[in-house]
Amino acid sequence: MSLKINVDDVSKVLASIQDLANKQVLVGIPASKAERQEGDDEPINNAQLGYIHEYGAPASNIPARPFLNPGIARTQESINNHLKKAAKAAMDGNSEKVDVELNATGLIAQAGARNEIASGNLAPLAPATIAARRRNGRTEDDPLVDTGQLRNSITYVIREKD
Repeated sequence: MSLKINVDDVSKVLASIQDLANKQVLVGIPASKAERQEGDDEPINNAQLGYIHEYGAPASNIPARPFLNPGIARTQESINNHLKKAAKAAMDGNSEKVDVELNATGLIAQAGARNEIASGNLAPLAPATIAARRRNGRTEDDPLVDTGQLRNSITYVIREKD
C-alpha cells in the first residue's frame, strides 16, 4: 500500500504569479529632477547627461553616443533566460526565487549598459574636447569616460507597476 499526499498550493502559486506580474525591472540613471528649464542654475545631472549622450544634441554639436539601449540589447538573451526562470519560479509558487531572478536581470542589464560605455564603440570625441581634457589634466580619450560618474550612475530598480 502506498501513501499519497496532496497539497493545495494554488493560492501560493497564484500569489507568486500576481507578484511577478506587478513588478518591473527598470534600468537607467535615476534623478530626482530630470527636466531642465531655460536659465536653470543647477548643474546638469547624470540622468540629463545620459539622455543627451544617448540621443545626441545637434544644437550643441554633440553626436548621439547610445549606450543604454544597445548595452541592454546585447545582453537580451541572458535577460530573457532570467525572466524565464522568474516565470517558472512564479509558477512553482517560489516568490523568493522570482526576486533573485529579477535582481539578476537588473544586474545583467546594468552591466550591459556600463560595458557599452567601456567598449569604445562610440562616436569619437571632437579634437576640441580632447584638447580641453588635456588642459584639465585628463588623458582619457574615450567618449563618455572622463570621471566615470556617468557610467557608475547606471543602475537598476525593481518596482511595483503603477
